[in-house]
Amino acid sequence: MLAVTIGARRPDGSRLKVVAASQTERRQPLRWRAQGRRVPNVLAALTALFGLLSLISALAPAQRDRLHELSALIPAPASATATALTAAAGVLLLQLARGLRRRKRRAWRAAVAVLALLVALHVLKGLDVEEAGLSLVLLVVLVAARAEFQAKGDPTTRMLALQAALLLPLIGLVSGMVLVTLYNERLVGDPSIWQQFKHVLLGLVGIGGPLHFTGERVSEIIAGTLLAFGLLTAFVVSYLILRPAEPRAVLTDTDERKLRGLLTAHGCRDSLGYFALRRDKSVVWSPSGKAAICYRVVTGVALASGDPLGDPEAWPGAIEAFLQLAREHAWTPAVVACGEAAGVAWQRVGLDALELGDEAVVEVGDFTLQGRAMRNVRQMVGRVERASYVAQVRRLRDLSRDEVAGLRSAAAAWRGAQTERGFSMALGRFGDALDGDCVVVTAHQDGVLRALLNFVPWGADGLSLDLMRRDRTAEPGLNEFLIVRLLETAPGLGVRRVSLNFAAFRSALERGERLGAGPVTRLFARVLLFASRWWQIETLYRFNAKFRPIWEPRYVCFPTTRDVPRVAVAALEAEAYLNRPRPFQRLCGRSPF
Repeated sequence: MLAVTIGARRPDGSRLKVVAASQTERRQPLRWRAQGRRVPNVLAALTALFGLLSLISALAPAQRDRLHELSALIPAPASATATALTAAAGVLLLQLARGLRRRKRRAWRAAVAVLALLVALHVLKGLDVEEAGLSLVLLVVLVAARAEFQAKGDPTTRMLALQAALLLPLIGLVSGMVLVTLYNERLVGDPSIWQQFKHVLLGLVGIGGPLHFTGERVSEIIAGTLLAFGLLTAFVVSYLILRPAEPRAVLTDTDERKLRGLLTAHGCRDSLGYFALRRDKSVVWSPSGKAAICYRVVTGVALASGDPLGDPEAWPGAIEAFLQLAREHAWTPAVVACGEAAGVAWQRVGLDALELGDEAVVEVGDFTLQGRAMRNVRQMVGRVERASYVAQVRRLRDLSRDEVAGLRSAAAAWRGAQTERGFSMALGRFGDALDGDCVVVTAHQDGVLRALLNFVPWGADGLSLDLMRRDRTAEPGLNEFLIVRLLETAPGLGVRRVSLNFAAFRSALERGERLGAGPVTRLFARVLLFASRWWQIETLYRFNAKFRPIWEPRYVCFPTTRDVPRVAVAALEAEAYLNRPRPFQRLCGRSPF
């Protein structure tokens, strides 16, 4: 079988090499197997413990007999300097343990260097051969396990810079106060707590404070330790800030053009396919370029949404490239809101699938306002009509620039201070010239705009709801009125099916209402009803159910059960249900606008 080298795109735009056979598009990709976590986890814990031990050892007074022997070998200032550096190195190991747990190669290199330094420092600071021996043993074990640490570093650094700028000085202050307390008997006079704090604070920037100690070595140890913490903070923060910030995931013009080509050929397969054109996602391609997966990295989770785009026969190649990228960076691969066919494809490569909810799809040819089941919708539509509302259904390309600008402004005003939500089922923009096939439904009352719906294309004969905005003072039932007018007008637009809102946990709510539902089922339904006070779980379900849709299940895929909390947090953040504070977004290189 002939093997060829192909390229998929990394987040930074460089090419990711993947080895593929000539039949790659049809063969099954390698199953996802998370890299062994036991060895990195154990070594990370040992590194953190040894870092803590080194910090305690540096802060504790040295044994007098050893100190006497040491003074005959090296001068006191050198011993004091080694003590200060040991404290700083211990703190650094505590920081590096996190990177070791995630198998980061860069953290491994730094930990090896720090441990090698600590072998000498523990001897120089007080002939602490026990700690030096432990450092050497841990160093040897880390070197022997170097194959476990192959993950590339994450591009995000500025959030870490903020953490370091807050954490390291705090540790320095606490350590300094502990040092002053331990050497309290060597203090000259009876200084107040404020004077002690002031001495420690000034010591972090290398300035002498108001305290005086009996014994030159004690003064040098305290001054050196505080200065080491200050220098360590300055070095780490400067290094993290000056490195490139986390790049915003951006589709290049070339990628977007190729994705639109896939949507033209295969867009009818997934109602969420058009949302892959969000410009805050990255893309990875199959070897042939016939399939692609769009994703965003959130808190260490490579989060894809919807089905892979393109020819299903090429999905395995795109999935393999996506999983390889996740392995390369030690990211957790996950998928939200994929359909059943895609869920099976992800399950074949080792991911678990869990039903997330249902998408409401209305078949235009089967829709009618007649019948008892549609009585409520029929009455709402009639009430809105009697209030002199008029609906218009048009393609975006048929609207003038001025009208598009007015609609965009109104939509923003109606949203108010609420966060713009959406990742898997929202386009994140309105009125772009490249989105001319979108269908815009508007409602006017006496010539005044009162509501707006935006639908993105779903293949050649479908639409998928993207945006729903209305004036809060408008007549109740206005959204139902606009959807009905769209469904009535759809045949003239060549539209056979319309995807409405997604109803999370719909089946659980429905089962909880059934006669004979068990106590666990009813309890879960009640929990969902309680959560609906904030997340509109029940509201969306009830709204969708009015139109008698076909319910299409959507799934979330993840490697293992223990990854579920992390994937859930990443998905909630991507959908903007959880938000980092705006200053943190800026520090991470993410624009809040």
